[in-house]
Amino acid sequence: MNLEAVLFERFGYRSFREGQKEVIQEVLKGEHVIATLPTGTGKSLCYQLPAYVIGGPILIVSPLLSLMEDQVQQLKARGEKRVIAFNSFLSEEERRQALRDLSVYRYIYASPEILQAPAFIQSLKRAKLRLFVVDEAHCISQWGHDFRMDYSSLGDVWKNLGEPTCLALTATATKEVLHDIQTQLYLEHPRILTYSIDRPNIALYVEQVEDMEQKKLRVLETVKKLQKPGIVYCSSRTWTESLAMLLKDHGTERVAFYHGGMEHDQRLLVQQQFVNDQLDVICCTSAFGMGINKSDIRFVIHFHLPTQLESYLQEIGRAGRDGERSLALAFYHASDEDLSHSLIELELPSVSIIEEVLRYLHVHARNENGLISLKEFEQNVAVYLHVNETHWRFIKHHLQAHGIIRESWIHASMPLNDVHRYLVEVVQKRVEAKYRKLHVMKQFVHSSICRREQLLHYYEESLVQRPDACCDRCGLNLHDYEGTSRSVRLEFTDWKSELARLLKQSE
Repeated sequence: MNLEAVLFERFGYRSFREGQKEVIQEVLKGEHVIATLPTGTGKSLCYQLPAYVIGGPILIVSPLLSLMEDQVQQLKARGEKRVIAFNSFLSEEERRQALRDLSVYRYIYASPEILQAPAFIQSLKRAKLRLFVVDEAHCISQWGHDFRMDYSSLGDVWKNLGEPTCLALTATATKEVLHDIQTQLYLEHPRILTYSIDRPNIALYVEQVEDMEQKKLRVLETVKKLQKPGIVYCSSRTWTESLAMLLKDHGTERVAFYHGGMEHDQRLLVQQQFVNDQLDVICCTSAFGMGINKSDIRFVIHFHLPTQLESYLQEIGRAGRDGERSLALAFYHASDEDLSHSLIELELPSVSIIEEVLRYLHVHARNENGLISLKEFEQNVAVYLHVNETHWRFIKHHLQAHGIIRESWIHASMPLNDVHRYLVEVVQKRVEAKYRKLHVMKQFVHSSICRREQLLHYYEESLVQRPDACCDRCGLNLHDYEGTSRSVRLEFTDWKSELARLLKQSE
């Protein structure tokens, strides 16, 4: 089969990027594949193209609503009608109709949460899937930088669906993470295809500042001068809003903020404006960028560095997807470490939260003869104990693993002491692992050697050829990245009508 002909006919490209053809060939042979390709090198093509060859529907498990919607919109823009995403955008009637006719779709996108629904699994079985795709597969590994509890059941889902050909894709996976992906998915002899994480067209620059005021000043100076468009990453929602306001007050008008606390439609509007060149700069949390189809991002600035190199690598990889020269610039101050420590400690439930939830569970068990409605208990945990959703999902996942939560009920008469010890131990191990990764991140900041070599060394690679524009340790000059952006006037009356216009434009 002439894959290049399919590539041109369906996607308009004359040639494959590194790794794409090799992954596709293995998938078409029916081999299970775990593949790592750098951020921005077109991982989605590795499953989108085979769908036109293998003849049956494929399932793509995706971690984010925004990522699913972006992929769906891109396919529809190419004229693909046989695509659906199972998410909150579907009405109940649309969902029922789609489940009845699931086999007519070529691409079926779904979150790992909906794959827990027996009715959905039965519909997928009837559809006779030809390919099971796990996108952002590092989420399935407990050692991945963005581990999701809901991903850990995907191996069971895959077996339940009859073990169709499996393709797991990620951009940032160490050997430890790759092994964990293989184990969690129950893949006995997969083809593991790994390609260099290096993006030679992205120059790396880390600048240490004296205090937060100097950091804000440097962001103002560099954003004003650098060629646009660009992204500024922050570690908190508050900082995204204050930095966007600061940039606007100092002359950068085409700027907006983005974070998970915004309404979904407002986030979608900001995404669409950025993709359509109506915004030059986005100040955002890590929630922004995954799946955004914009190839000409010229810089990524980290106002706060992430707590691990994997996240840093994924975020800077959103620059320069067109292969043109781009910049990854990070500003660092010693006080950033306090914020990093807080983020690590807050990500998982503390010992006191675990004890409070289990104590509450024990009290309810005595009143309810040991059987408690899961839905009611979840509401009480949120309202009376003020346990946030992330912490509760972690505790819930392990209660399910111990058989205490089964379907819609909590069997609280079971002994909880062992679960308590287990939960505390798991949290302790994960926190220790996160602090080890933070230590590596700090080494990256403070080291005097080539930053590109450090990144490659972390992934057990060596630098084969140093690009002319490498990093600040190799003499990189920021002035080389100064320039102007396109001028597109931004005018709209209200965000609802503007969003409707942009979405209609992209159909």
